[in-house]
Amino acid sequence: MSSENTLDDEDTFKILIATDVHLGYLEKDAIRGSDSYNTLEEILKYAKSHQVDFILLGGDLFHENKPSRRCLHSCITKLRQYCMGDTPIQFNILSDQTVNFNTTQFPWVNYQDENLNISIPVFSIHGNHDDPTGAEGLCALDLLSASGLVNHFGHSQSVERIEISPILMQKGNTKLALYGLGSIPDERLYRMFVNNQVTMLRPKEDQDEWFNLFTIHQNRSKHGPTNYIPEQFLDDFLDLVVWGHEHECLIAPSRNEQQLFYVTQPGSSVATSLSPGEATKKHIGLLRVKGRKMNLQKIPLKTVRQFLIQDVVLTDYQDLFTPETPHVTKKVENFCYAKVTEMLEEAERERLGCPLTPEKPLIRIRVDYSGGFETFSTSRFSQKFVDRVANPKDIVHFLRRREQKEDIKGLNLTKQLQNSAEGLRVEDLVKKYFEAAEQKVQLSLLTEQGMGKAIQEFVDKDEKCAIEELITYQLEKTQRHLQGRSVTTEKDIDDEVRLFRDSKKNTTEEENEIREAMNRAKAQRLERGEPDQDISDELGDVVMDSDEEPNPLPPPTRGRGRGAGSRGRGGRGRGRGKTPSSSSSFAKVSSQSQSQSQSSRGITFDSSDDDDEVRDFTL
Repeated sequence: MSSENTLDDEDTFKILIATDVHLGYLEKDAIRGSDSYNTLEEILKYAKSHQVDFILLGGDLFHENKPSRRCLHSCITKLRQYCMGDTPIQFNILSDQTVNFNTTQFPWVNYQDENLNISIPVFSIHGNHDDPTGAEGLCALDLLSASGLVNHFGHSQSVERIEISPILMQKGNTKLALYGLGSIPDERLYRMFVNNQVTMLRPKEDQDEWFNLFTIHQNRSKHGPTNYIPEQFLDDFLDLVVWGHEHECLIAPSRNEQQLFYVTQPGSSVATSLSPGEATKKHIGLLRVKGRKMNLQKIPLKTVRQFLIQDVVLTDYQDLFTPETPHVTKKVENFCYAKVTEMLEEAERERLGCPLTPEKPLIRIRVDYSGGFETFSTSRFSQKFVDRVANPKDIVHFLRRREQKEDIKGLNLTKQLQNSAEGLRVEDLVKKYFEAAEQKVQLSLLTEQGMGKAIQEFVDKDEKCAIEELITYQLEKTQRHLQGRSVTTEKDIDDEVRLFRDSKKNTTEEENEIREAMNRAKAQRLERGEPDQDISDELGDVVMDSDEEPNPLPPPTRGRGRGAGSRGRGGRGRGRGKTPSSSSSFAKVSSQSQSQSQSSRGITFDSSDDDDEVRDFTL
């Protein structure tokens, strides 16, 4: 047993970690519209009450790439309320901040800004929901960064090679190297790891004295051959990896026996799909780092709406009904009614004594009706629970897992997308469709990645001409290629088109073509006089110009003019021009670095659901 008093001292970093807040999710829903805002406030309250040194977010702070005014206003309000104040910062940053924060014209950590009073710095990478877009490569986090509320880091601006330079921090005798990599398409990043195009920089001096913390936002589960990032791709000098993007809460750190580091997956703070991974209890983590030792305390979130899910296979209840039973559909409906009622009673028992938890839970019952059963009206069924659940329109989900049709007749992509498994991305669904499709409906001109990206732009970012422009662009390139090859017969033309398409798959050329087609779609929209829907244009009072020269570093520290009552700020380390010699040079470490001794690592974790208890288990 270790108490907080013995853990917290002048050498201990206290870091609140959270990922996938998805602020603004279903904000127009009458019941669930405020869920993500309430949970963000709870996270910030925990940060303030535990007096953390900083908050670390693992991507997808926002659910939409272009968050609404309400969403941005609420986020800015809460960050200002909880993260600004007079509490002195107890750690210094030693690395070159112009490299760490390379997406802003104010390239220094916000608590060192002479015009701001920051009590809890927030460091965040971007996710796939709030990723940089447009010619300027801006995202919603850049708005918060320009306003001085969030420190956006981990943005790689190159598609050819990635160098991850850490933010080097020191508190007392503890040295922390914070690495971050914002969301990148999984296939591209996978290929870059394989080709040794990802490099993590380390200080040349005293490498064994640094605790190395890495934050990443990618697929951890394998969705395809290259549509994820294997843990063994990451460098083995890391101590702890905070993994974002995956929504299932697996916050208890797991040890990678090959690389000898630990991985924590905090999961999402709000359920964005009615899938089993979202039903696990939501937590955030309080990470303590002292020297090369760490302790992780998991904190349950109390404002998260309850979510109960249950699978029902009708063929398992032959003692109650069979497809030949008279009025079997009505009996099945009554059976499902009883199941949902039981789940509501269970949710109510769990909610007692926790006033912060919303009253109406999320309920999902997945009914496998294979074996000859028929479905009943889900809309009529939902009317019975309209005042008791938060998702009355989609309580029941029918599926046939045992009678999957192997043949797909015709190109009915819309139906395939609607009936696909929950929780997959648009581009994953496109790839899944064409992998299962007959040969005659396989893509011969476009690639699955290109089509997936175009549909994603159309669905997620409302780029109406994305698909049309991609087809036009690829058709023009293919025609020019065929003219140069001088093919004449129909068979030769078909073969050459397929060879030309396959030669570009999973290459930089393919990515450049997709990007060019998307830019052309945007240009077409602007020519028609339609307004630009980028974030910077949605907020008319925010002006951002990427053509301006970066502002020079601010002048040396000067007094705030607060008179005799001003407080001492010595702990903030405001000298931005000074870079200690220990961090002025870096050694490059590729993704295939040599293993290092792990004997100095002391790892303890807390398995308690009570945030007032700290129970340590050495692994």
